[in-house]
Amino acid sequence: MQESVIYRSIQEEAEARKQREIASNSLREGFPVEVVARITGLSIAEVQQLQQQLHESPQN
Repeated sequence: MQESVIYRSIQEEAEARKQREIASNSLREGFPVEVVARITGLSIAEVQQLQQQLHESPQN
């Protein structure tokens, strides 16, 4: 049973990383924060935080 809890936790973390990656890519493409939140399932606050991080990090 503990293995399934660990496995589920790993899956949830991977899904959260994927959502943040999609959100970051969408923000770079110019999608509005509200739209990014809606399509990723992240909160508006989480998307705004990602947006701030994108503005602070140097462009590659």
